[in-house]
Amino acid sequence: MLIYKIFRADEWATLQDQGATDGAPIDVSDGYVHFSTAGQATETAAKHFAGAEGLTLLACDADAMGDDLKWEVSRGGALFPHLYRQIHMADVVWARPLPFDGQSHQFPKEMK
Repeated sequence: MLIYKIFRADEWATLQDQGATDGAPIDVSDGYVHFSTAGQATETAAKHFAGAEGLTLLACDADAMGDDLKWEVSRGGALFPHLYRQIHMADVVWARPLPFDGQSHQFPKEMK
């Protein structure tokens, strides 16, 4: 199963340059890397990245993350995937731009 992480340009650059990262500032403060399922990603983008441009959407293999990935209750009582270690470039199955069209972020066809 693929899970998704939205990164700002600098966060994506850090992962590419260093090969691993603790994630975005919210990830660092919460102590885990926040992910979303395909069904949760649109709401995540709207809630936490409203109007933001220059974003990258990462798809990662949840099964490959093993026991470091926990499914925990979050927004609206839904289970969200949380990674309790750094995210590594090896976790990334693919990365795509997540453009903003003035109203909403346009998710890639791979998610539909």
